[in-house]
Amino acid sequence: MTEIQTIQQEVSTVVRQLLESGHIKKGSLLVVGCSTSEIAGERIGTSGSEAIAEVVYNEWHKLTEQKGIDLAFQCCEHLNRSLVIERSVQKDRRCQEVSAVPVAEAGGSMASYAFKHMNDPVLVEAVEADAGVDIGDTLIGMHLKRVAVPLRLDQNSIGHAHVTVACTRPPLVGGSRAVYELEK
Repeated sequence: MTEIQTIQQEVSTVVRQLLESGHIKKGSLLVVGCSTSEIAGERIGTSGSEAIAEVVYNEWHKLTEQKGIDLAFQCCEHLNRSLVIERSVQKDRRCQEVSAVPVAEAGGSMASYAFKHMNDPVLVEAVEADAGVDIGDTLIGMHLKRVAVPLRLDQNSIGHAHVTVACTRPPLVGGSRAVYELEK
């Protein structure tokens, strides 16, 4: 098996395990932060790879096609961690558009690839995602809803990159007398 095939298989496993967790549903927004350099075993931001970005993008894009889950691909710090999303998602979620086009050297290979391959991409300043996948310690937390809960998957790496997954839930309010679920 080639390195690219192994990466594809590992991304596919992360996608499958996330779906099997039951934490994301149709209409959810998933933010993906991805360092293709880290996947390749290099330091973040030093060795971007469009070939790796293509494999990662194609596996995550299947969620949009098959499950109706919206995707946001986070840029690197050179674009202040802005996100690439479809214009329809930007309008539905009322996200603030920003003016830039991600390229490998400013935005990162993953965001650049997504921008070139989405139907009608736009760059936005921030989102409040329902879940997130951080491949290579890219720091996606600022783009998750306020209460994020780690989700432990058996597949915790892609290539050489560490993978962290989080889902969100509504804040629990009300104190000791509050009831959070009705008895069935």
